[in-house]
Amino acid sequence: MALTGSTRYDSATSQLTRAVARTGAGARSAVGSVAVVAALFGAVPPVSAAWLAPMLALHLGWTLLYVRVFVRKDLLPHWLVAGDAAVTVALCLAQVHLVPVEAMVTGSSWVHGLVTMTVVMAGVTWRPRVAVPVGLGLAAAFATGVRLASPAHDVLGSLGIHLVQLLAIVLLMTLLRRSAASSDAFLRESARAEISLIVARLRREDELRQVGSIHETSLHTLTMVGLGTYDEPSPTLRAQVHTDLAALEQLRDQPHAGSAPIALDALLDEVAGRAAGLDVRRRLTPETVPGDVAERFARAVTEALANVALHAGVREAELVSARRDGGIVVEIADAGPGFDQDRLPPDRFGVRGSILDTMRSLPNGGAEISSGDRGTRVSLWWRP
Repeated sequence: MALTGSTRYDSATSQLTRAVARTGAGARSAVGSVAVVAALFGAVPPVSAAWLAPMLALHLGWTLLYVRVFVRKDLLPHWLVAGDAAVTVALCLAQVHLVPVEAMVTGSSWVHGLVTMTVVMAGVTWRPRVAVPVGLGLAAAFATGVRLASPAHDVLGSLGIHLVQLLAIVLLMTLLRRSAASSDAFLRESARAEISLIVARLRREDELRQVGSIHETSLHTLTMVGLGTYDEPSPTLRAQVHTDLAALEQLRDQPHAGSAPIALDALLDEVAGRAAGLDVRRRLTPETVPGDVAERFARAVTEALANVALHAGVREAELVSARRDGGIVVEIADAGPGFDQDRLPPDRFGVRGSILDTMRSLPNGGAEISSGDRGTRVSLWWRP
């Protein structure tokens, strides 16, 4: 299920797998425990104690493994279900020593219930190509065991019941798995679309911010007019004023960052994928943060990668995010020649405004740039 208002979602397939595992483990634990009680109460001749005791002990041990899975909320190990199927097959073939003939004839034996449960467990654990052969094997083993105990007994009825059960559980799980896969595809595309919109908006904002620098904005135009550069009407001045006015109107219309949760790793991955001229190696830790925090990280990372592409003289960079000391740290590194921050020209607004000031204006946020002969590393952080 998607987190409300968030670009991160919990896979429907994973949720289905977890729910089926816990439900299946709980049902198998209950049925297995009831079977032990039923076997003990039904231990009348010709049931053999020499056979019943070890077989019940083996079955009980496997049941306890299911109890452990249920209590710990683990996923169902395939080996556990495979072993359970093997134990159930053994119980089926040994029915002549474990179940009174009357119980087999009436279809009320405890082994019959175990076969049904094991067929269900096979269906919820494996895909049809495995579940169907296992289910058929269990049904055949049960019918064989009944025939060994009572050759005259008709086994077609019980065999048909088990086949219907197998078909039902396989069809049900196939539909559930397909529905979960469809939901995941929809959620994944929705998240990608939202991330793409965020990145596109950040790019527009960055362009407007560049327009906002002193050498490109309407302030620059007004300064030129005030200094008398244009002493008469000029097509160039008219075009520049039109451009400045359009930029200011766009700036006015830009939406402000919201506080809805955003998958930071997905956003940064999209930003890195759009870095022109750079091969960005990424190691991103899944993390969901408020929207305004994610956008500031993304804006700073966008500017840092743009600086690498324009000024570092390299074609590779590294982008890493991690949780450290209770906070979130994002680092952008390159192996270029580096630069002296104290000698940055005044027009290098990107480093100061789009990286340092952007992160430092965030409560509990900050940024630091270290640069030298071995390259440049931009460190960004925020503590929730």
